[in-house]
Amino acid sequence: MHLPKQVKIVEVSPRDGLQNEAQTVATDIKIQLIDRLSATGLRVIEATSFVSAKAIPQLQDAEQVLAGITKKSGVAYPVLVPNEKGLQRAIAAGAQEIAVFASASETFSQKNINCSIAESLENYQAVCSAALQQGLQVRAYVSCVCGCPYEGEVKPEKVVEVAAALLQMGAYEVSLGDTIGIGSPAQVQALLDIVMQVVPKEKIAVHFHDTYGQALANIVAAMQQGITTVDASVAGLGGCPYAKGATGNVATEDVVFCLQGMGIETGIDFTALCAVGDFISKALGKENYAKAGTAFLASKA
Repeated sequence: MHLPKQVKIVEVSPRDGLQNEAQTVATDIKIQLIDRLSATGLRVIEATSFVSAKAIPQLQDAEQVLAGITKKSGVAYPVLVPNEKGLQRAIAAGAQEIAVFASASETFSQKNINCSIAESLENYQAVCSAALQQGLQVRAYVSCVCGCPYEGEVKPEKVVEVAAALLQMGAYEVSLGDTIGIGSPAQVQALLDIVMQVVPKEKIAVHFHDTYGQALANIVAAMQQGITTVDASVAGLGGCPYAKGATGNVATEDVVFCLQGMGIETGIDFTALCAVGDFISKALGKENYAKAGTAFLASKA
């Protein structure tokens, strides 16, 4: 079994994790979360999103969060932007890297961002061009790569088409997201086989939700295909809005524990990471979904 020696983890809890929270999360808690994550050895922490307050009220304090965090040398703090207005806000707030988000499912695109896939790509062409001109780096997401809550099956060719378009716009990396957590290891490997015919593997990241408990298995399957960048969320923050009661993002603690057990370097301090998961779970008054994290904390109690 061929596996990479090192894997980069992109921490998405401050944005993807908190955006679905029903309760209002204090700006100070968000800043503390990011600063604590910065101290664990993570190299990429997605800090927030410059979306309209009406669309996602949880992230309406994006400017304050970005201004309040202590930016650590060697750590990137990308922010999600949906359009040119969001980009201008991000630039004014001092962002150095942005992320854009497109879907491989037509219905999901319409319901999630109120436009077709083609319209979203046209929008991002302008956003990416303006961002690159300002010297910002651009990361991209493709959602629903393993299935859609509205359409069911999503054809791999559509994933390739959207991913290739985003790379052509200047994204340095495309994160393939299993938005509803329905993918299996065999499906993931088959998808990557097709995508990697067009997109170089070093430009691909994977973003798995754990709705059906397959996220870690899917990550290992992706690593076997040569993928070395994985998105994750501390304490498994981020619930899946399309599956009632389901967990969302794979927990960063579980990913790090799994990779360490396989002898794969992440550069992340597992003990410190578990402490961050404990902090944010208690701050939000909710269950910590990281199995490895909660087991480790219980063993030290």
